[in-house]
Amino acid sequence: MSMRRGIGVVAATMVMVAVMAEAADWPQFGGPQGNLVSPETGLMKQWPADGPRECWSVDLGPGFGGAAVHDGEVFILDREPAVRDILRCLDLQTGRELWRYQYAAEGKLSFPGSRSHPAVDKDAVYILSPFGELRCVSRASHKPVWTRNILKTFGGKQPHWAFSQSPALYGDTVIVVPATGKAGMVAYKKATGERAWKSEPFGGKMGYGSAMPATIDGVDQFLAATGNRVVGVEAATGTILWSNSDWTCKTPCSGPAYLKNGLVLMTGGYGAGSIMVRAKKQGAAFTSSTVFKTMECNSQIRQPILVGDHVYLNGNDKSKKYGLMCMTLDGTVKWQTGRDPGFDWGGLLYADGMIYTVDGTKGDLVMVQPDPDAYREIGRANFLSGKQQWATIAISDGKILLRDQTALKCVDVRGR
Repeated sequence: MSMRRGIGVVAATMVMVAVMAEAADWPQFGGPQGNLVSPETGLMKQWPADGPRECWSVDLGPGFGGAAVHDGEVFILDREPAVRDILRCLDLQTGRELWRYQYAAEGKLSFPGSRSHPAVDKDAVYILSPFGELRCVSRASHKPVWTRNILKTFGGKQPHWAFSQSPALYGDTVIVVPATGKAGMVAYKKATGERAWKSEPFGGKMGYGSAMPATIDGVDQFLAATGNRVVGVEAATGTILWSNSDWTCKTPCSGPAYLKNGLVLMTGGYGAGSIMVRAKKQGAAFTSSTVFKTMECNSQIRQPILVGDHVYLNGNDKSKKYGLMCMTLDGTVKWQTGRDPGFDWGGLLYADGMIYTVDGTKGDLVMVQPDPDAYREIGRANFLSGKQQWATIAISDGKILLRDQTALKCVDVRGR
């Protein structure tokens, strides 16, 4: 082999390794693509009798937001109730705290604890406080670069359970959803905090869901929902591309989920049920139509996951306990676990052919093989305790990160 060819092979290998390492990150709410799907491979298909190994556990203050992972570093928010929020950076392999940034966030919250899920890139961490302050924190200096208060800037009323949405990243911008009479969705430039664009108002009651990414008919957009509207906003300009007002929810907690072929599923609790919308580009404009509405699917706070031609989701709200469930793209429910196992409002994700979810009724991490014909539980092990085990879960380098109200746990599901 010539030296030039050898150097080329080494360079190509290094690029591939770098891409694979980046792909294994979980940099924001919903993971790399915002759809709760990870590119991780080589995970165990069967767990040992005593379950997968707990790598480490770190004490935390209360919180409901999950972790983000970038370049082997874990970022998570917790809270000293009524006093301050704390952003922690931990080593993924050991759990050792590398640095922290904390800021005053005075005020009592119903269900005390942090809300938001950090969003991370190579330079900075972006976090949204329960009171509407969006911060960019440098990964190098561990200090704030800029702060913007979306409540003060765009008006509106703070949600009853405070701001719970997570920032979304797109190119050189970070995107949030004020959903007020002055702006529906807003993008800020990552480097400076300067406003890149703002959309027109959506109308309807502000919810708790984040802006969720989608590419429909070749156009990148972010999806959002208010109490009576589901919308698609162009990611580059903030133009509202389409809107559907055929669904209402008094307290929308999750965000719209893009599935495929223009299909968008919006689901909620409080008797709202779910709607499937099809967004489609016709000429230069987009249209939307309602595919179906159903009351047999009511995921109050959890985003759905698409596996093949079926949707899997945690279908619980306060009144109806559907448990983990599977539904076709035309709204036919294939199965529901109901109260046994119940799952409560536990987080979930999909990786290497398996669904991983938290059974919040018991504090168990559960591995489920997706199958439209039946619920197939492959593994179960206990890691969490206490109440309100509602945080999202994340995966990176074969390690699942899950939290309760007192600790963050790291669990090895690769079995190395």
